[in-house]
Amino acid sequence: MSMDTPDASADDAPTDDAPSRAELAARVDELEEALAEATADDGGKKMSIIATKGTLDMAYPPLILASTAAAFGYEVTVFHTFWGLDILHEERSKNLQLSSVGNPNMPVPNTVAALPGMDRVTTKMMERRISDNDTATIEELLETSLDMGVEFQACQMTIDLMDYDEDNFYDGVTTGVGAATALQDMAEADIQLLV
Repeated sequence: MSMDTPDASADDAPTDDAPSRAELAARVDELEEALAEATADDGGKKMSIIATKGTLDMAYPPLILASTAAAFGYEVTVFHTFWGLDILHEERSKNLQLSSVGNPNMPVPNTVAALPGMDRVTTKMMERRISDNDTATIEELLETSLDMGVEFQACQMTIDLMDYDEDNFYDGVTTGVGAATALQDMAEADIQLLV
């Protein structure tokens, strides 16, 4: 009986069938790299919102949705077109009106809502409710959203059509954006909303 112990270097030597340790280590590195690429976070989910209305009650939904999605880590783009551009306009956004005619949730019948000056009355009622509930203003929501990385885009065709001055938009608003860009953004988004 022999008491010989096997030579440690013999285990490292490749055989015809088995890969060497160096080959195994290289393959493990390859697999770990492939796994990292496959599971890498590609920037999270995307949300694309189209904002088309510029009344006080319709300015809140895209801003609330955008800021909330950004808080949850979404990459958010809001494309503003037609009257939705008033939300991005520094002066006009402070004077958005609430239309009382045809609004089924207004506490005013349409016959009364159609009277001159009723939009001003219902707007003041809503502004008071917003203030009493410490709800963020349009300006506060917009600035918060911009700080969170939300991209607000202004439709170039509407800027030209309505003769907007691009200098009157909030700082950080992207101008010169067309419908093709908005459609491409929507195609790449996980969530698409039209408000």
